[in-house]
Amino acid sequence: MTKIKTLRESFKDKDLLDLAMTHRSWVNEHKGERSSNERLEFLGDAILEFVASKEIYNLFPDKEEGYLTVLRANLVNTVALSEVAKRLDIGPELFLSKGEVDGGGRTNPSLLADTVEAIIGAIFIDRGIAEAENFIKENLLSEVTKKSAGQLKDAKSQLQELVQSKGLPAPKYQVTEESGPDHDKKFVIEVLVKGERWGVGEGKSKGEAEQEAARQVLAKKVQ
Repeated sequence: MTKIKTLRESFKDKDLLDLAMTHRSWVNEHKGERSSNERLEFLGDAILEFVASKEIYNLFPDKEEGYLTVLRANLVNTVALSEVAKRLDIGPELFLSKGEVDGGGRTNPSLLADTVEAIIGAIFIDRGIAEAENFIKENLLSEVTKKSAGQLKDAKSQLQELVQSKGLPAPKYQVTEESGPDHDKKFVIEVLVKGERWGVGEGKSKGEAEQEAARQVLAKKVQ
């Protein structure tokens, strides 16, 4: 796996990588020098989802959409992305405000994951989709076969990891609607984090509705 300093050498436009490593907190302390990495993160997120989807679609021709969705989420979630950032040694290279550094920003899983997505966006702009795809395959999809052979984490477990990585309390699920006869029930459940509704799901059981609510949150890639 290529370390971040070696990756920098491969960039034609070194400023582009600096942009990918720039958190908005640094921008607030250095007005007018450059913007934050948020636009690159937006781009990288879309590229990552496309590449991961294409890869597992081709590797698992007999699997249904639901399985592919769960597998993709296991491969490219916040925890997985932050682990890549740690292996690349991204933390020490980040452009952060003093307050963000003091608050543990260089090891913050959510911040690190966002930066990896920004780097993917930067690679795409600098050297094209093929190089971005190579980076994703090398760093995030190399263990897809091993991951698929194990027990995949369901949506609720993934959401639990996501909110914990942000230092937030565990999600709470509550029924907002219950209808239909006993043999054909429908439940509507919302998922709350710190009292705020993050998502809502429907299902024929409470468990199914909770999983759907969690999937809705994960699909939106809450920042």
